[in-house]
Amino acid sequence: MDVAVLGATGDVGRQVVTRLVDSRVLPTSSRLQLVGRPDGSSGRAVHGLRADLMDAYDEHAPLLDVALRPQDVVADIVVMAAGRTNPARPGATHDRSALAEANLPVFRAYAEALAEHGSGHEVVVVVTNPVELAVAVLAETLGRHRVIGMGAWLDTLRFRREVAVQLGVRRHRVGGFVAGQHGEDVVPLWSSVRISGLDVDERRRAVARLRGGRTLATFPDEIAEAKARLAALAEHDIGAAFALLDTWPADLQTVARPWMTHQSGAKTPAGTAAATADLVATILDGRDIVVAGQVALAGEVAVGGHPVHGVLGVPVVLGSEGWTRVLLDELAPDEDVRLTGVVERIAAGVDPYLRASEVRPTTAPPVAAQGATESEAAPDAEPAPAAEVVEPDPDAARWVARIDTDHRTGAIAALAAVFATRGVNVDSLRTDDTDDGAEAGTVVVAFRADERRCRVLVRSLGRLAVVRAVEVRAAAV
Repeated sequence: MDVAVLGATGDVGRQVVTRLVDSRVLPTSSRLQLVGRPDGSSGRAVHGLRADLMDAYDEHAPLLDVALRPQDVVADIVVMAAGRTNPARPGATHDRSALAEANLPVFRAYAEALAEHGSGHEVVVVVTNPVELAVAVLAETLGRHRVIGMGAWLDTLRFRREVAVQLGVRRHRVGGFVAGQHGEDVVPLWSSVRISGLDVDERRRAVARLRGGRTLATFPDEIAEAKARLAALAEHDIGAAFALLDTWPADLQTVARPWMTHQSGAKTPAGTAAATADLVATILDGRDIVVAGQVALAGEVAVGGHPVHGVLGVPVVLGSEGWTRVLLDELAPDEDVRLTGVVERIAAGVDPYLRASEVRPTTAPPVAAQGATESEAAPDAEPAPAAEVVEPDPDAARWVARIDTDHRTGAIAALAAVFATRGVNVDSLRTDDTDDGAEAGTVVVAFRADERRCRVLVRSLGRLAVVRAVEVRAAAV
């Protein structure tokens, strides 16, 4: 599978591409597309980033490609990290409406380009803020099950870490999720917390001790007070501000620590990239895993006694074709009340920007037969239905591609990978004879595909480093 990172030279985009290459989740036959824009500094920097990555990871790097226009994006997984970000400096405020106005054209441009030129099967992982607006715009155009925002997963990982630190264990031993809106409107789901090695009663006592008798009813006021105290202290001693933060409850730390990081003048690209790479690796893995993410709901969840029709961060099952199911257990009363308010605030911030009154509902993609796989998944969760087997379409048009390639080891494997990763069967393949010492050869491939998929294949082949030219024609009947 191929991955494209939109905004590859930004703070987060650069970390994402570096992490994907360094972790070797993409084989050398896959392509990692670095996407910038021709009218900005990224149009130049993206070429330099490609060269730098090749220098650092040549032995195991995937094929590295550069694209500068939305219509040139070709990938199975698209990471949306393009657009403006909030400033990181003391006293800076996070204005969601200003970000929405600035980034809405970016969301729409890529959504429309993927809808027109894409394969129709791309899965989009949204990083850019406001993540809820981006998910709504992309889901409206591409289909809601193909789009997930990483904000709730990042918030979940932060929450698990804060809980783990206060318990004196490592994060992988703590389960639990954060729902709601990315940022200060998160909803820590204490009712979902699981701690490896503790039985039910022990876990309840541990959670009660961590919460200290508090409920989420006072959470907004606690956040406001925490920000005021940290800002005042940070003016004189930033270290003391972080030390004070370490004494607070885990859920409050989940919100206050990243806010304080921005106030310090730093940003959070490493944590954001780690959470994003987690979701990309999950999609690449092919198994269904329980994560948290912002998704466009169509009544799968009810809060405050009413089904939710709109974007919300919730635990979901994520696989190679997008998200399939919501796994949200019965909420505690304070969680339900807070989440109800968050739903209303998200709608108020998103609905004015949408072209349609609601996100277009789509059929969920097939669910893999294995079901959800995650150490903290609910043991009594319903098993996933069996996967649908998609057979090749015998009525699809037949095409013949003539591909001029560099005459070097690995060229045929790179070509074959493009067809295989897109589920296209090759009817025949032959190579033309080349003279000894020739630097180029020709590969002729006959295959069947609909016209849209044929266009995607041509664009994908043409962007391979070993390919010099591609010519495709309809085969004679």
